This record gives sequence, C-alpha cells and structure tokens, in this order.
Amino acid sequence: MDDLNQGLLQDDVVMLGGGNPAAIPGAIQTFEKVLEKLLCSGDLVRSLANYDGPSGNEAFIETLSEFFQQQFGWKIDRRNIALTHGSQSSFFILFNSFAGKTRGRHRKVLIPLVPEYIGYCDVGIEESMIISQEARIQHLDNGYFKYQVDFDQLEVGTKTGLICVSRPTNPSGNVLTDAECDQLDRIAQKNDVPLMIDNAYGTPFPNIIFNQVNPFWNDNTIVCMSLSKLGLPGARTGIVIANEEIIRQFSNLTAITSLAPGGIGPVIVNQLIRDNALLPLCHEVILPYYQQRSQLAVRLIRELIDDPRVYIHKPEGAIFLWLWFDGLSITTSELYQRLKQKGLLVVPGKYFFPGQQQANEHAESCIRINYVQSEEDLKKGIKILAEELRLCWR
Repeated sequence: MDDLNQGLLQDDVVMLGGGNPAAIPGAIQTFEKVLEKLLCSGDLVRSLANYDGPSGNEAFIETLSEFFQQQFGWKIDRRNIALTHGSQSSFFILFNSFAGKTRGRHRKVLIPLVPEYIGYCDVGIEESMIISQEARIQHLDNGYFKYQVDFDQLEVGTKTGLICVSRPTNPSGNVLTDAECDQLDRIAQKNDVPLMIDNAYGTPFPNIIFNQVNPFWNDNTIVCMSLSKLGLPGARTGIVIANEEIIRQFSNLTAITSLAPGGIGPVIVNQLIRDNALLPLCHEVILPYYQQRSQLAVRLIRELIDDPRVYIHKPEGAIFLWLWFDGLSITTSELYQRLKQKGLLVVPGKYFFPGQQQANEHAESCIRINYVQSEEDLKKGIKILAEELRLCWR
C-alpha cells in the first residue's frame, strides 16, 4: 500500500497494481446528475447533517429489499439488510463473529479455493483464523486457465465457523459456477455453517461479470456487496444481506465500533433505483467499459509477450488480470522489485493466498495487474513487463 501511495505521487510510474475502479465518464455524469437532484431536494444536505441508525439509511434499506424481491424473488425485507463503512468493515465484523476462540472452541474461516482477496488476510483479531485450500487448475485453450473448487479435498468440520468465497474473485477474475455455489451451500447447511459470498464486483450491481450466472442467496447465506466498484469508493458503503439474527448482531457491532454507517452513498444509489437508472448504468455503461478494457489488456499481452509460458486466468469478471509465468527463474516477489525499479507497479501473487502457511511455487509465479488505466499506460506497462520477463527467461 505504501508503494501504491508513492506511485500515485509520481507521474512516471505506471500504476497497474492498485484496486481503484475506473473513472468512467458515463458513470460520473450519472452521479453528477443525481447529486444535483439531491442537492435541490435537500436530501443531500439531510444525509450529511443527520446520523442514520446502526443498520444504515432506512429508506435505502427499504428500497433495496423491494429491489431484490422484484429482481430475484428473494424473500427478504428490511430486517435482512445492514449497511457498513465499506466491505472491509463487513469482513472484520463477520470473520470475528463466526471465527476465533468462543465457548472453548477455536473456529476458523474456511476459504475453499485460493488465490483470494488480499483484504481477508489480516481482519482476524486472533492469529491463524483462516484456513484455505488450493484451487484445482483447469487448463484451457489458447493459453488460458481457470481455478475450480477441489471438492474432493475440501474438509469442513467442527472447527469451521464460516465458509467464505468471492464471486467474481479479486485477484483472478474467477467466477464460481452456479453448480459450485449450490454444492458449497449444501456443504455449509449440512455442517450448520454460514456461507459468505463477497459480491463486490458481481450481479446485479456493479455487474462487472462477463458470465451469465444467477445471484445466490438463502437464509444460510451472507451476501456482501459494495458501492465502491459502482464508482463510489469514497462513499465507503458496504451492504450485508443475511438472516434476521445475523443482521441484528451485525448492527449491534456496528453501533459499538462506529455508531452508524455513512449516508452519502445510500442516498445516491437510493435515488438511482427510484429513477430506474441503476441497472441501465450497470448493464449499459459499467459492464461494457470493463469488458472492453479486459479484452484490450489481453490483446496487448498476447502481442507484446509472445511466450507460451505466460498463462492468463480466463477473464470472467472484476477489474484485474491474473498472470501465471510457468517456470520463471525468480519469484514474482523479486520480479515485483525489479519492475518497480523500472517504473511499473503490479502486485506479486503470494499475497493472495490467505490461510496458507507459506507461498508455494504457483503463488510465487503469479502477478495481478489492474487494467483500468489508459491504453497508453497499459501498453507502456506491459512492454516493461515483457522486457523483464525476457531477461529472466534468458
């Protein structure tokens, strides 16, 4: 994070390492129109001048519950939704609620396949709260591969307190299939363990997902969403959808830790839903933008790094490409330092394996790049990467 912050202060550094969403012109215009409308109505000032309750803005929660009822037939109401100060706050509360030392048991958060989101690594108050399982690698045509849950090796027992997955996954862009979600749900219910799905990039919003999949929720599932990748990271708004008991406990913890969630993000998106503008924004502006950027990044990699030892995880969503350099003579942690010296910031793969005792060979052969930068910066950064890889393999 320090390197990324320093990179932002230097004009000659190519930033392919951060997780900031793109400033999409069409999305910015939509937000500006909504803010102008809220300013005229007085709702914007009211959201700034008043505390919401610990569950968050009631009007937005009511609108959201109706939205999910109408869109997917979910049997939920306002008692099934709570807001937070962004997804990271949600994970902190949920991980420490369902794992750690309680009543003589030391329960764990189980991540069924890694690589996974870097932000899970340190949210536990206690050490070693996460266990994880390496993914099964499926080799595809044209230099692609895909991660899958290795259900034959998956162990869920009395020490498991929570099963956690993301869909799509940061860093790899992997999207769990409907069948994988169904099987994880059956395993979770059989073992009386909640299944948490991190849906920060998923459907229905922001809908940065390139596959046709069905949203998943039931009474044993906790779905976490965010307004950040919609284009509002500064609003710091997370959404948690769960059964009433979990939401009640969650809201109590929010009241203790931060009194109440912020109100700016909720009033903006509440207005978008009321104006029937949210889904068009996601489907017609946000999704096409990221899909085109993903295709551009893949094309540039194929053009500039002509080597069969470079594999790309099949891009299925999120805002990153995950690259695997098979047989690299150095670790990607070393590669990271060499690239940084030449003005390119990426993220080495070893940080995306929470719950593993140490980084294995595969983890040290992968990097994550963010493809939201300009075409000029993408090309410049990939050229630097290509030259460094040639030096390593030479």
